[in-house]
Amino acid sequence: MEPTNLAKNLFSLRRASGLSQEKAAEAAGVTRQALAKWESGETTPDILHCDALAELYGVSLDDLLHFQQKHGSIPPPPRGKHVFGVVQLGDRGQFVIPKRARDLFQLNRGDTLVVLGDTNPGTAGIALVPAQYFTSLLELATQIQGDTDGGEETE
Repeated sequence: MEPTNLAKNLFSLRRASGLSQEKAAEAAGVTRQALAKWESGETTPDILHCDALAELYGVSLDDLLHFQQKHGSIPPPPRGKHVFGVVQLGDRGQFVIPKRARDLFQLNRGDTLVVLGDTNPGTAGIALVPAQYFTSLLELATQIQGDTDGGEETE
């Protein structure tokens, strides 16, 4: 029998967090044998234990139950973080933002995104931020700057 998403997620989250079955079971208030059965898919924890495990691993209950590991044993992302899939750059650097991401962030055709980057080793990456949020941050920073300058506007 193929393990469920829940069983796979429990196993990979425990391994990723560096916990032994004994430590994870203790934190969830169950025996090591019960946790082993959940991780193998032999049995399923009740909702209260699922909630406790989601808290322990810092993931949403939804991701604990439904996150589908497609490649290897990549665990569900931390709460509030998302893995939307893989995109491929076209000849001119274009790509399609996955529908789930567009829906979650309410992105529509014609929306403007600000592209941010980090080139530091270990944290390197690219981020897309809807322009209205970025603009709000710039306006806030400008207001704060004005407040610290005694209320005078700066150019």
